[in-house]
Amino acid sequence: MSKQAILALADGRIFKGRSIGAEGTTIGEVVFTTGLSGYQEVLSDPSYSYQIVTMTCSEIGNVGFNAEDFESSKVQASGLIVRSSRPVTSNWRAESSLRESLKEQGIVAIEGIDTRALVLHIRDHGAQMGVISDQVTDEEALVAQAKAAEAMTGKDLAKVVTCKEPYPFTEAPSKLQRYTETQVDKQSRKSVVVYDFGVKKSILRRLVEAGANVEVVPAETPADEVLAKNPDGILFSNGPGDPEPCTYAIEAAKELIGKKPIMGICLGFQILALAYGGQSYKLKFGHRGSNQPVRHEPTGRVMITSQNHGFAIDPESLGKAGVELTEYNLNDQTLSAFESKQDQVIAVQYHPESSPGPHDATDHFARFLRMCG
Repeated sequence: MSKQAILALADGRIFKGRSIGAEGTTIGEVVFTTGLSGYQEVLSDPSYSYQIVTMTCSEIGNVGFNAEDFESSKVQASGLIVRSSRPVTSNWRAESSLRESLKEQGIVAIEGIDTRALVLHIRDHGAQMGVISDQVTDEEALVAQAKAAEAMTGKDLAKVVTCKEPYPFTEAPSKLQRYTETQVDKQSRKSVVVYDFGVKKSILRRLVEAGANVEVVPAETPADEVLAKNPDGILFSNGPGDPEPCTYAIEAAKELIGKKPIMGICLGFQILALAYGGQSYKLKFGHRGSNQPVRHEPTGRVMITSQNHGFAIDPESLGKAGVELTEYNLNDQTLSAFESKQDQVIAVQYHPESSPGPHDATDHFARFLRMCG
């Protein structure tokens, strides 16, 4: 029988449920994602580092876990909250169940709470620090622990999750994951250096599929080392945390802009915006899920996108940067994309690799490689 577990928020709100993961206590920013599926990709996305993820879909775990769908080498989220988890799986690709994988990975998780009430609370009061424990029963002590935890604002997590050394990436998507059947001649492939701020494997796979020879470098790699490799293009990846403390990345972006074609995704989008003189700010509860509508202003085209970020860029702060503000989130009109034809820069706040999520924006990778010559 499952042990009782407690979720305590920093503002004093308490939820009681059952433990379905590893035994222990975990701390993180409590957030929610509105995707109906893709929990394995969510949990293994480095962008969820230091966060406890609430799945709004009422039943999670049906398809289990498998090695191919990991977006990194391990589960990156600090914890998981679900309404109900399936003890058994029903998918031919499954290699283990959700509960088994959580325990193997040492991830504390809770089920059986009113996730609708929790999501409404976060929506009204904002994302905040929280604690899940199946060991500590003192509710006041757990709330105090959540209050004392370091907030996400001002936290540089990119250099925590980044790779230690440069490495080549050659893995193409499987046929199950493919969204095109692109065949690129080896001689015509473009060389792309990817700054790893917490890059997802799916981003690297899409680059390979679109026609890139990919080399991944650590987050703090100086610009001159990247330029010495003479790549055809550079990608600033997704990642966790606040973009403002990533001063090393912002300085590298300043030096690289205009010298090579550049694409930025999520945190990479924010870093490029700050390099152009923009300002970032913390969203009340962020955008997380695979159903976020974005409008491309020049054409009026609406795309459904996958998003995962808790910070945004003030569009007015980019007014003098000479960039074109091209896309906005239709839910709250936050900036979703900008570009510079002169500098050959494309930057998107969402995840065009579509893992999980719709394929509306996957052509960005081919577009980027066309910019690379």
